[in-house]
Amino acid sequence: MRARPTSHVPSCPPSPASTRGGRMRALAWGAIVAITLGLAGPAVAQERPDDPPYEQDLMRLSEILGALHYLRPLCGAPDGTLWRDEMQALIEAEVQDEGRRRRFVERFNQGYRGYSSVYRRCTQAAQAALDRYVEEGSALIRNVTTRYNR
Repeated sequence: MRARPTSHVPSCPPSPASTRGGRMRALAWGAIVAITLGLAGPAVAQERPDDPPYEQDLMRLSEILGALHYLRPLCGAPDGTLWRDEMQALIEAEVQDEGRRRRFVERFNQGYRGYSSVYRRCTQAAQAALDRYVEEGSALIRNVTTRYNR
């Protein structure tokens, strides 16, 4: 069996994302994800095995979580496995079958790989993308909980 290569995320100087405000924003966003997962649970249980109407939003959220998993540490945030853990929580709350689980994981990996292939250090563009993804992810979560949690 061949060992899987490990990736090394190069460090860069601390950025605004690594400030207390940046960490608080990340923790608040994580709390929103956790609340969303808790609220979406009962609605998911009532759905047929077919994909729920908010499937595309969750797929996009998976991709955003993957991008954040790469970009936040790259730009100095001490998140560790926070975004991968959030992805795991999303999968545990939403996924009942293996095919759907694979789609979620693939979207997470696409988000991660998309940025890891372009950015080796934190740049203004990387920071701007990170900020946009935090905003977009928050908006997706608000949309899903507002529209489908009744």
